[in-house]
Amino acid sequence: MARHGHAAMLAAGLLVACAAAPAGGQERGEIRVGSKKFTESVVLGEMAAQLLRDRGFAVRHLRELGGTRLLWNALLAGEIDLYVEYTGTLHEEIFAGRELTAGALTAALGEVGVLATRSLGFNNTYAIGMAEDFAASLGIRTISDLAAHPDLVFGFNNEFLDRGDGWPSLRARYGLPQREVRGLDHDLAYPALASGAIRATDLYSTDAEIALYGLRVLADDRGHFPDYHPLILYRRQLPAAAAAALRRLEGAIDDRAMVAMNARAKLERVAESRVAADFLAEAFGISAAVEDESRAGRLLRSTREHLTLVAISLVAAVLLAIPCGVLAARRPRLGQLLLGAVGILQTIPSLALLVFMIPLFGIGAPPALAALFLYSLLPIVRNTYTGLRDIPPELAESAAALGLPPTARLRWVELPLASRSILAGIKTSAVINIGTATLGALIGAGGYGQPILTGIRLDDLGLILEGAIPAALLALAAQGFFELAERVLVPKGLRLP
Repeated sequence: MARHGHAAMLAAGLLVACAAAPAGGQERGEIRVGSKKFTESVVLGEMAAQLLRDRGFAVRHLRELGGTRLLWNALLAGEIDLYVEYTGTLHEEIFAGRELTAGALTAALGEVGVLATRSLGFNNTYAIGMAEDFAASLGIRTISDLAAHPDLVFGFNNEFLDRGDGWPSLRARYGLPQREVRGLDHDLAYPALASGAIRATDLYSTDAEIALYGLRVLADDRGHFPDYHPLILYRRQLPAAAAAALRRLEGAIDDRAMVAMNARAKLERVAESRVAADFLAEAFGISAAVEDESRAGRLLRSTREHLTLVAISLVAAVLLAIPCGVLAARRPRLGQLLLGAVGILQTIPSLALLVFMIPLFGIGAPPALAALFLYSLLPIVRNTYTGLRDIPPELAESAAALGLPPTARLRWVELPLASRSILAGIKTSAVINIGTATLGALIGAGGYGQPILTGIRLDDLGLILEGAIPAALLALAAQGFFELAERVLVPKGLRLP
């Protein structure tokens, strides 16, 4: 039992050490800029980062972190130092129900230690859009006109489905009767409209795809959507010189300029860092050094990040799960509780488990490591338990008859006999980890999920494959590695046909 306790403490210590380490190399004094999972937010995040670097600050841009709540909570927790938010989102989502004036909004932000710049200039409000030819065929020009067509299929961004200014309040304001409403990623809604899979979706008014797909923006004839002026929210602790650098963007970007930048990034596939640098050069004469990372460089970085996530979480899981499996085999009643507990962990959706870890470990690699560790436990615990329980009774009795103490029987007889089953469990966990680790990109953990996430946002199949193919190859390599490990670790007699 002492050995089991030591292994559990070692596994816990490994994860705690990883969680305590700064995520992604966030050195002391580094300013962390966050951005949401859409192109405009990434471009604006790059602008903020480059302005700060121009003033001599060390900056890290955590791109495509997810939705509003994740960024807001990360800001309050100090996981990031600033990000771009919109006035409509602050009124309708962050401070929903408080009916704040502009001055009261500033005060409400100050109460939680957050300051804000003035508007960056443009207004990126929500809108409802349809394919032009389809809308024309039905004579639909306003949102009110949708009420006469209850059979239309709508597809909305998942966040829009739950926002205070989103679908529930829009349906109530306009009395819309539609019941078939699908949740989907914002970047996938445009192809879905073009194909006819959905007939209306939520738009951002500065989206370049509105012109690309020839969409009709329906008039908000009852004034449901508020203005969405972008502000840079930043923590009170941000240096005054950094805040002054950010304020240079106040009123500097009009609607046309933002649409053009979105088009360059989304449609022309120009890197967001380059789009931001070109704007800053034209608007302020700032010459930002932008290094375009090569595909090989991106692949090497993603591989390193992905392997780190998988290796650390898997090693920690092995150190804890094998002793738990041994304990479960020796104490059947406790074993059922252990198997039930790790089984319940396996049923939690992976994305939900990642989110659950954020309050404990922040964003970046630590919460991803914790979630992957928990997901790795079940196959190893169960296979260790099964391998030990399936040992023929006569072999166990023979070992006992030889006078071997329990620890020696476990080490020299039982674990070798169960080794094939245990290795199969570790192999299963490794493959599960490799696939699940791609979701870590949603919380800033990097890995192969980053090019997949960016590829979905930019509708770039090459980027998606840049993450998907290496992940699949890594899973195959893991299986091959454990096949070789079996030849070394499993006694030859157990490998005979």
